[in-house]
Amino acid sequence: MRNVFAVTAALALLGLSIAAQANVFDLGTGYTNLETVAVGDPGNAADTSYASPGYGSVGYNYNIGKYEVTAKQYTDFLNNKAKSDPHGLYNTVMGDLSRTGVCNIQRTGTSGSYAYSVASDWANRPVNWVSYWDSCRFANWLGNGQGNGDTETGAYTLNGYNGTDGRTIQRNAGATWAVTSEDEWYKAAYYKGGGTTAGYWDYPTKRDTLPSNVGSDGYADPGNHANYYSDGFTYTIGSPYYRTIVGEFEKSGSAYGTFDQGGNVWELNEAIMSGAYRGARGGSFSDSGNRVKASSRGVVGPSIEGYIVGFRVVLVPEPSSIITLAGGLVGLLGIRRRRT
Repeated sequence: MRNVFAVTAALALLGLSIAAQANVFDLGTGYTNLETVAVGDPGNAADTSYASPGYGSVGYNYNIGKYEVTAKQYTDFLNNKAKSDPHGLYNTVMGDLSRTGVCNIQRTGTSGSYAYSVASDWANRPVNWVSYWDSCRFANWLGNGQGNGDTETGAYTLNGYNGTDGRTIQRNAGATWAVTSEDEWYKAAYYKGGGTTAGYWDYPTKRDTLPSNVGSDGYADPGNHANYYSDGFTYTIGSPYYRTIVGEFEKSGSAYGTFDQGGNVWELNEAIMSGAYRGARGGSFSDSGNRVKASSRGVVGPSIEGYIVGFRVVLVPEPSSIITLAGGLVGLLGIRRRRT
C-alpha cells in the first residue's frame, strides 16, 4: 500500500514539475520572456455560484501566463512572422498615437521586409488591437518553436482562416501552447487552491470585495488593486497609456500567482458564445468594476480587433510526456517490489 501511495504522490508531483520546467519561455534575444505559473489541484470542483454547471473545473495540471501577452512579446512575433503579413497579424491602428488605447507597435518598411518596434515605456503593457485568430496564431507559433515556426498548424488548424464564425476552429487534441480555455482562465483567476474543494474568490486578487482602481498597491486595501474605469469616472491611469505595465500591482495576484486577470484588457478565451462568437474575461481599463468580478463574461467576434481586448496563453503538458514518465514510475515501483 505504501508503494501505491508513493506512486500517486509522485504522479501528482510529476504534473507540477512538468509545469515548473516551462516557467520561463525565451522569446528571443532582447525580448521579454513569457513567464508562466503552475496551476495544480487537478479535478477541482466547479464554481456554481453564477452558472450551472459552473466554471473553473480543470482535470489536469497546467501552466498559464503569469501576465497578459505584452506588446514587446507580440512585436517579436510580428518580426518573425509578419514580414509580409498575409494573415493580418498587425493592425495599423496599433501605432496610431492619435487614437485612444493603442499599444504603440510601429511598422516600417514595405511588404516582404516589414519591421516592427515598440518603445520601451510601452513594451511591457498588454498588447491590444488583436483578434481571436491572431491569438491562436501566436499560440501556434509558440508550440512550433517560435522563430519561423508555423502559425497555421498546432493547437489550431487555421489554414489561412480569418472569418467571422468562431465555431469553425477549436483546440486540437495533444495541443501544448494554446489560448486559455474559459475554465483554465477562470480557475487561475478565482480558485483558492490547496485542494479540490477549496472554493472560489469573487475577484482575481484573492478577495470577495471590489479592488480599488486608484493609488499604488499599498493604497486602501493592500493587495486588492486592478486597472479599471471606476463608477466615479476615474481611470487608473489616463492618456496615453491607459494600460498599466503587467504586474504593476505586485501584491494583487491570484492564488496561483497570476496578475491582471481583472482589468487592463479583456482576455480572449476559447469559449464559444452567442452562436459564432468567442469568450472574454476580466474587464478592461475602460470598463467599470463589475466587469472584474467572476460573474462577468464578455463576447467578442473572432475577427474583431479592439482597444480593450488582449489575451493570455496556457501551456498544457503533452499527454505522451505524462504517459512516458508515469511508465517510468511504474517501473520503479516494480523494482521496489522485487527488492522487498
